[in-house]
Amino acid sequence: MRTFGLRFDVNCSILFTELPLLQRPAAARAAGFDAVEFWWPFEDYVPGDRDADAFVNAVNDAGVELVSLNFHAGDMAAGERGILSDPGRAAGFRENIGAAVEVARRTGCTRLNAPYGRRRPGIDPAEQDAVAIENLTLAARAAETAGATVLVEAINSVDVPAFPVDTSDKAAAVIDRVPAGNVGFLADFYHLAKMGESLPETLARHRGRIAHVQVADPPGRGAPGTGTLDFEPLLKQLSEGGYAGRVGLEYAPSDPSDSSGSFGWIRS
Repeated sequence: MRTFGLRFDVNCSILFTELPLLQRPAAARAAGFDAVEFWWPFEDYVPGDRDADAFVNAVNDAGVELVSLNFHAGDMAAGERGILSDPGRAAGFRENIGAAVEVARRTGCTRLNAPYGRRRPGIDPAEQDAVAIENLTLAARAAETAGATVLVEAINSVDVPAFPVDTSDKAAAVIDRVPAGNVGFLADFYHLAKMGESLPETLARHRGRIAHVQVADPPGRGAPGTGTLDFEPLLKQLSEGGYAGRVGLEYAPSDPSDSSGSFGWIRS
């Protein structure tokens, strides 16, 4: 598959998970990549100094760029997909802002993804949205001190029921409510396709908002070429549209015991 000069990074929270977390940046480097991204790699909102140092050193020692890092998204194993909009977790998210920005500063990371979170039953949706905008505003102001942009991602509500920001237009509406210039759209092809969006139209309509791109092929979230999307024209559109960022490989490996064989679709 032609990739039209685009640059890729490996999401080491879904690929190379057969290895301990701190070994994954070096594994991505050995597989030929010079950039990685991670979901929040710590259990706590604010990691201890030893854990933070170990993570930063693993990235820097591997000689890879940390392209994107998620803020704390809650208990992912239990089905949580973000705490940004949860009034009961606002204090925790705000503690996490400083920790995430500090990791970004130490690694040169310029993208911080803020997963919105599923609707909380029994709480007025308007209150949840107001908390999300407050938290995004605080996150953007802090991220600006490290030269970073905060990302808002649309996550499909087929796989993740009760996720309110499930289309590109809804993500754009959230971004437009934040009084900061360093908030952008994370265009995840997998999630957008699962919601039935026309990706060529989405990429054209939100071209000026797109700050990061991630790819996986529906319906199984495998590598491009394993599902239903025709990636080549989409990558061409990105390239010809002037997209200068990275494209994050956020898909399940073809062999969970050896992620290094999951990149054969990439051609120059």
